[in-house]
Amino acid sequence: MRSFSAFPATALVLALAALGPALLPGAATAQVQLRCDGTLLEARGSAEQERPIRRLLFSLSLEAEAPTANGALASLQARLAAVRRSLQRLGVEELRVGSPSTWPRAAERQRPAAVQANLQISGRLVPGRLQPLIREVGALPGVRLAPVATEADRDQDQAVRRQLLQGAYQDALRQAQDVAAAIGRGGLTPLEVQIEGGDLRPVAMRAAPAPEAAPFDPAELSRPKDRLSLLVRFCAQSSGSRQSSR
Repeated sequence: MRSFSAFPATALVLALAALGPALLPGAATAQVQLRCDGTLLEARGSAEQERPIRRLLFSLSLEAEAPTANGALASLQARLAAVRRSLQRLGVEELRVGSPSTWPRAAERQRPAAVQANLQISGRLVPGRLQPLIREVGALPGVRLAPVATEADRDQDQAVRRQLLQGAYQDALRQAQDVAAAIGRGGLTPLEVQIEGGDLRPVAMRAAPAPEAAPFDPAELSRPKDRLSLLVRFCAQSSGSRQSSR
């Protein structure tokens, strides 16, 4: 979302070290006062970048029940062995198995009381394993698949963040330049930058029961998307003042 505001008057702006010592040397532990002899403009810029899918992040719950807690845990352990073998055949990475929990289930109509056992499993798979994950692992007894999430290449995180920073700043600068031109101001000097963060969008996929249905295609998943926004305060000087916009 884009936004801006203008404050006509000479202002003293408190510039916080939002970009760290790499961009504001020595400002990590200090506050610097900058003077604006003109109009203070405030603009919010944003940028986003779609990235290729490198891995699928999956999670599932595994359940079992029996008349006693020992029986429920034994059944859960047997089902876990089957799930683990299937996932290992798919080349799962960073397999995580949580500790089991049990709780009693009250008797219902035509269902006697029992003890239920449950645990959580998660890991990473290459996108090409989406179909067997859903159709093979998802069909095992006691398995409940959660929607998968997509993950980009972690090695590119820093490069992508730099590109997002540049794009978001240029977005804010363009907005401030438009406002400065509209009010008859000239050069822009950046006074303060506040980075507001980014996020990744997870993608849901669920199984359909019909065996003749088309395969679940990882190419149809939305790609991971990084977002970043920042708030920039500029000092817009009069037309005759020295210009500095970058």
